[in-house]
Amino acid sequence: MKYGRIYNFSAGPAMMPEPVLEEIAAEVLNYRGSGMSVMEMSHRSAVFQKIRDDAENDLRELMRIPDSYRVLFIQGGGTLQFSMVPMNLFRGGTACYVESGAWSHKALAEAKRYGNALAWASSADREFSYVPDCSALTLPENTDYVYICENETIHGTTFYNLPETNGVPLVSDQSSMFLSRPCDVSRYGLIFAGVQKNVGPAGMAIVIIRDDLIRDDLAPKTPVYLRYKVHADNDSMYNTPNCWSLYCCGKVFRYLLELGGLPEMERRNREKAALLYDFLDNSRFFHGTAAKNDRSLMNVRFVTPSPEQDAEFVAAARAAGFENLKGHKSVGGLRASIFNAMPKEGVEALVAFLDRYEKAHT
Repeated sequence: MKYGRIYNFSAGPAMMPEPVLEEIAAEVLNYRGSGMSVMEMSHRSAVFQKIRDDAENDLRELMRIPDSYRVLFIQGGGTLQFSMVPMNLFRGGTACYVESGAWSHKALAEAKRYGNALAWASSADREFSYVPDCSALTLPENTDYVYICENETIHGTTFYNLPETNGVPLVSDQSSMFLSRPCDVSRYGLIFAGVQKNVGPAGMAIVIIRDDLIRDDLAPKTPVYLRYKVHADNDSMYNTPNCWSLYCCGKVFRYLLELGGLPEMERRNREKAALLYDFLDNSRFFHGTAAKNDRSLMNVRFVTPSPEQDAEFVAAARAAGFENLKGHKSVGGLRASIFNAMPKEGVEALVAFLDRYEKAHT
C-alpha cells in the first residue's frame, strides 16, 4: 500500500481503488482544463453532462444493461430506496420479501407503511446465518413484486440462486455486491445499490429499472422527488445530483472495464474470499458464522470464542494496521469487508495476522 495507507476492511464507506483515487487527486483542482473542480462546476454544463453520460454508458457496458432498462442516479443512498420501491411498485396487491438479514428486514418494515408486504421466506430462525430456500414456495396471485437483498452486509450471506418469480418483477438490493460479479439484468425488474460500499463515495444510489415499471399513476401525495418517472424523464437531472459521487463512480466503472470487466472481478473476489474462508475453516480460534453454501464474497463475518476476545482482537488488529474489523453493532463479532477495491495482498496480510494471533492466544 502506498501513501501510508492502511488495509481498510470497512463495510462502507469502503476502500476505493488507488489508481482511481490518484486520477481523482490529479483532477481535483482543475478538471481537464476546465479551470474548476468537479465539486464547483454547474451540473447543467456541457462538461458535467459528458461526465454523467460517460458514467452511464460505461455502466451499461459493464453490466450489459438492455435498452429496455433505465439507469438512474438518485441522491439518498440505498435506505431511501426502501421507501421508493413500494411507493412506485405497489399496485394494490402484495409485496413478497425474502427476509435474509438486517437490511431486508428493514426494507420489509418500510414497505409495510405503504401496502400489504409480507415475509415470503425468512432465515430469522437461525439469526440470518443462511439464505432461505424459495424453490418450493408459491407466490400469492396478486403479488406486485418480490424483493431480496442479494448480499446481506451485516450477516455475511449472499444469493447464488435467484428466486423464481414466474414473471413477477424481482427487486434486488445489490448495495454490497454491486459490480462484484456478472449480472443478468434481464432477470430483474429493478436493481438498486447504495454506492458507498463497492463503487464510490456515500450519498447516492444507482437504480436500474425496467421501462414498464416506471409509472405515472402513483398516489397523489407521492413526493415528486420519490417518483422514478421524474428521474427517468429528466435523465437523473431533475435537481442537482450528487455530482461528486457520480463523477467518482464513473471513474470506477471505467477502471473496472479496463481491468477486464465483471468476469475478472468475480475471479479476483472468489480468490480473495477463498483465502480467508479456508483459514477460518481450519482455525480452532476463529469461526465463520454464515452457512458455507451462502457465504458472501464481499463480507466475511466471524467470531472468536467470546465477545471479550473479539474486542481484544479488534484492538490488536488496529494496532497492526488493519482497520474496521469490528462487526456491526447489532450482531457483534468480527467482519472483514473485502470489496472489489481490497487487493489480494490485503487479504493475505490479514490471514497472516489472524494466524499469528491465533498461535499467540491458544
